[in-house]
Amino acid sequence: MPRRALWHPRNAGLHGHRAACASNRCTGQQSLVCWLQNCDTHIHQPGEWSLSVEGGSRDTVSGNVALLLWRAAERCAARPAVVEREESVDYAALVKRAAAIAAALLAAGVAPDDPVAILLERGGDAAAAFFGTLAVGAITVFVNETLRPRQIEYLLAHSGARHLVTTHDLLARQPRALHADVRVLDVRTIGPGGDSGLAPLPRVGSDVAQIIYTSGSTGLPKGVAVSHANLLAGTHAVVAYLGITPDDRVASLLPFSFVYGMSQLLCAVAAAAALVVERSPLPQQVLETVRARKVTVLGAVPPLWLRLLNVAAFRERPLPDLRVMTNAGGRLPTEAVRALRRAQSAARLYLMYGLTEALRSTYLAPEEVDRRPDSIGRAIPGAEVYVLREDGTAATPGEVGELVQRGPTVTLGYWKDPELTAQVFRPNPLRPPGAPDTERVVFSGDLVRSDADGFLYFVSRKDRIIKTMGYRVGPDEIANVLYGSGEVAEAAVLGEPDELWGERIVAYVVLTGAGSLERLKAYCGRELPRYLQPARIEVRAALPMLPSGKHDLGAVRAGSP
Repeated sequence: MPRRALWHPRNAGLHGHRAACASNRCTGQQSLVCWLQNCDTHIHQPGEWSLSVEGGSRDTVSGNVALLLWRAAERCAARPAVVEREESVDYAALVKRAAAIAAALLAAGVAPDDPVAILLERGGDAAAAFFGTLAVGAITVFVNETLRPRQIEYLLAHSGARHLVTTHDLLARQPRALHADVRVLDVRTIGPGGDSGLAPLPRVGSDVAQIIYTSGSTGLPKGVAVSHANLLAGTHAVVAYLGITPDDRVASLLPFSFVYGMSQLLCAVAAAAALVVERSPLPQQVLETVRARKVTVLGAVPPLWLRLLNVAAFRERPLPDLRVMTNAGGRLPTEAVRALRRAQSAARLYLMYGLTEALRSTYLAPEEVDRRPDSIGRAIPGAEVYVLREDGTAATPGEVGELVQRGPTVTLGYWKDPELTAQVFRPNPLRPPGAPDTERVVFSGDLVRSDADGFLYFVSRKDRIIKTMGYRVGPDEIANVLYGSGEVAEAAVLGEPDELWGERIVAYVVLTGAGSLERLKAYCGRELPRYLQPARIEVRAALPMLPSGKHDLGAVRAGSP
């Protein structure tokens, strides 16, 4: 296939930065010097960087997501982009690496809208492969490096990917060879630098940028089709409310194959900040990296936060450079929220909620955390969240209903699954009378309630509600009490069949070093009404984890340590 030239928008984005920069430290010609030459000497302010990708206003959310990297390299070439242990790659090198991978993909016959799978360890090459794939107009499919051949083959077949960007070393670690009709591109055979003067192919905002695979009710992963506009809108919102600037060093602890991990990469690149990669799951190693690399933005899922809180050096020694902590991927127990605030009191804590089908949904601002530590906040900028009854009408404050989201981060639907798409992505039931039926909102499957001020509180997944003694019980409500006892380091609450009561509550816990099962049972007896008390509490040495960092509830139930 002949090589296709990539588009070069020589002046795109200049107006957006000039306006942002002029409102802070620079004016007129100085803003151009700051942007193009002196990124390292400018004092950056939160919210300064425009995410426009077509040279329009900062609210523009169309175009190729790969332009975020090209723009970052253009304005902050010498800044560190990805930091891994003792190695650091600056933005100039990262964009050249992405351009080299893009050229290799074109030479291999990749065309716009072709799915391309990426199986690489999280780091500089994985980031370059992501942006390089987008640059040629193809669709990225990240494959978690912990998956085995059966799962990898399913993702390749379901996505339709015919090209796999990886290394032969990674493939050799698999227990057997892959049985898949794909062409393997080994990134180690691709030269270190391409022509960064060739910039990404133009894309329409609704074009598919990524397929993100998430667990499905059938036991097989389902692919969520995410557009360029979705990724840009989500990135814009998070960068804005976290106030990320080029001076930040953003920790990367989670796989790029998950929304939260990908968001950390995109936010860092959008702000020309540094992404600090740590692949070890050990909390002591995470803490060492955060301290040594002077991380300023630290995001984690609840199980990792709980493990960090068990490390005395995290609880008792403030991290002087840390200014932002974020939680997503599950509800953080109230006592853990308070413990984080005590442990790192100088850092601003954001409690966030999202779902793969809408990327990011809500966040609780740090100013509200001490007052509402059990809240998931309000809708992100640019989005709207409803709490709806089964009949599609709006629930009143305090009434439990399903969280339904509308706005620019609502994704396109499920890849190759129109029936499931129709079930989850539905017409807006609250659209104005006479409005055309064109908008689709996402029904999350999560039950929440709101208070009188509009703040939201997570109750449970609809499919995880435990029906016992005539009550509908949310597992997180019980887990929150278990953590509050001070006896528990980790907890998972599940239901199991019961002939008399329908279901009974079972709690699986990892005790703290000084924790006592007897004291925990006594505490539950004091703090919980009978219908909320676990019928059985099982003590485990550890609770199994998914690659996303969440508890593997299926393995917990099966008793796999």
